[in-house]
Amino acid sequence: MDLKRFEQLRADRFIAAAPAEPRDSSRLMLLERATGGIAHLVFRDIERVFRPGDLLVLNDSKVFPARITGRKPTGGRIGLLLMSEREPGLWEAIGSGSRLNAAIQFEDGVTALAVENCGGGKWLFRFSTRDVLGYALKHGNMPLPPYIEKLRRRLNESVSAPQDRQRYQTVYARTTGSIAAPTAGFHFTAELLERVKARGVVVAYVTLHVGWGTFKPLRDSSVEQHVMLPEYAVMPEATARLINETVARGGRVFSAGTTSTRTIESFSSDTGIVSPGAKWADLYIYPPYRFKTVSALITNFHVPDSTPICLTAAFAGEDFLYRAYEQAVARQYRFYSYGDAMLII
Repeated sequence: MDLKRFEQLRADRFIAAAPAEPRDSSRLMLLERATGGIAHLVFRDIERVFRPGDLLVLNDSKVFPARITGRKPTGGRIGLLLMSEREPGLWEAIGSGSRLNAAIQFEDGVTALAVENCGGGKWLFRFSTRDVLGYALKHGNMPLPPYIEKLRRRLNESVSAPQDRQRYQTVYARTTGSIAAPTAGFHFTAELLERVKARGVVVAYVTLHVGWGTFKPLRDSSVEQHVMLPEYAVMPEATARLINETVARGGRVFSAGTTSTRTIESFSSDTGIVSPGAKWADLYIYPPYRFKTVSALITNFHVPDSTPICLTAAFAGEDFLYRAYEQAVARQYRFYSYGDAMLII
């Protein structure tokens, strides 16, 4: 896959600083692989694309306010991005400017000690409280992508707005654990999901806690050489059964987002049979990957040097996706996490 083509279309001027309101008023580009056709819709029109017997799979992982700010022994401010809990009170986090055995002071008397340098800006921190997640829920900020923060600074807007706690989250999020949102689901409202169900579509859930692995850039390696970092994924027994039943009767499996797609495919056999379970998933999808189970993909417009754009290119076909991105730029679609969506069928 040639990422340089997409880099030339880099649409930084179209980055969305805030989401569409209401959620389902965002734009939707419809890509039909069989015909090569492209249509331009509003996201709420997606209900017309579904047929009775289809299955919609959503990632129910919930983003927690993983950015916390404290003070170094020198008195200077330092920010940590909490990534994953190794054990109660011991967290891996990104903390630029951290020093080994240097204590960081947080609110409510909480302290953290950097006990190991894991490389790449990541450290292990030993906190004075075992309930670090509870502290973050009280004092933390939502971990918005750096490009949104940069854009808001340029626009003289607040980097972390209070409404981001509600908007940088899907309406069906229920399992806390992600440091980034499964953004393809942003466009669904509760009412839209009910209308989709009313058309005879079944909605099911998987969980993949989005971490650094999903967004680790490919800048230092080719597409083929990139290594996908593992993220915790769960395929419930009920969802596996629904997927298998849908495929068996000829229905379509719609996957909302690249994280849902990687979860489904991670638990799929070569013959497309999905098994339930939980594991650290490190499936890396890029062209010419052969999808075993997913029939249709709902996704956003992605950063050019990212694993999500590789997955999307594998699903749509690189040339078709490139043509779609050309149209998105020409028609000034809104890009990235808070931007517009595409549906590939």
